[in-house]
Amino acid sequence: MSLGSAEDHLYPEVDAYDHGRLQVDDLHEIYYEQSGNPSGKPVVFLHGGPGSGVTVHDRRFFDPKVYRIVLFDQRGAGRSTPNAELKDNTTWHLVADIEKIRKHLGIDKWVVFGGSWGSTLALSYAETHPDKVKALILRGIFTLRRKELLWFYQDGASHLFPDLWENYLAPIPDVERHDMMSAYYRRLTGDDEKTKIQCARAWSAWECGTAKLLIDESHIQKADEDKWAVQFARIECHYFVHGGFFKCDDQLIRDVDKIRHIPCTIVQGRYDVVCPARTAWDLHKKWPEAEFYMVSLAGHASREPDTAALLVQAADKYKSL
Repeated sequence: MSLGSAEDHLYPEVDAYDHGRLQVDDLHEIYYEQSGNPSGKPVVFLHGGPGSGVTVHDRRFFDPKVYRIVLFDQRGAGRSTPNAELKDNTTWHLVADIEKIRKHLGIDKWVVFGGSWGSTLALSYAETHPDKVKALILRGIFTLRRKELLWFYQDGASHLFPDLWENYLAPIPDVERHDMMSAYYRRLTGDDEKTKIQCARAWSAWECGTAKLLIDESHIQKADEDKWAVQFARIECHYFVHGGFFKCDDQLIRDVDKIRHIPCTIVQGRYDVVCPARTAWDLHKKWPEAEFYMVSLAGHASREPDTAALLVQAADKYKSL
């Protein structure tokens, strides 16, 4: 495979035929939408972050003539409310929300698609509700092990992007830089709005800047959107300082035997510095039955050409389920 354009592989843009809001508890209301074929085969797209929200482009991995495509904004993200809310916002609340959406829409079982944090949530959901999952499509594997978090937010990716790293360091005093995630968390959950926005922008720009094989300045500019940056940074940092709310550091890989019977495709960028290939490789070794692709010319992003091609290929394969 070779570099080209993701547009060469994705399905055309399609409008949502349905959208709504689901009250999942006394506090949180979730935005969801459906596109494609109303009588088609259900697939749910789980966005990254946590906190990034969904976009219209996320519909394009799936054949709209075949799939009933379900997208939703996770708690506190996108159009879900309250905005950037951290109370009652954990992995297991999100797993329960996926089930509530499935039941609300009258779906029996579905294909589950997730990249980056979306792969974390997809694995968490599948290991909790394996009987509701027809197949898994996973990209940029992330399991929130401490070493994965330290690589990206403390010492690792910093050696590959020292210029961008300086901007990430800038809001934090030297005396606190031994624990960057905790330092950011204090500011992102504090009462100083100016500091909160400054830190949200810096945190978000660090990830946006490192997400692709080649730095994309237009992608970094997304961090200048204050509402999105605060959602993204606050919710991510909340999950990361709490270890994803898992029982143990390697819970998702440890418990993979619960889902080894489920068809699965794993797509991993060789040069992904946000979610390095080590984690995908560890999952692959524990789950040899799953299809595994290491994409030579790719970083982290789902819309890099060869990654997009393999994700569409996987979704096309599971049309027959």
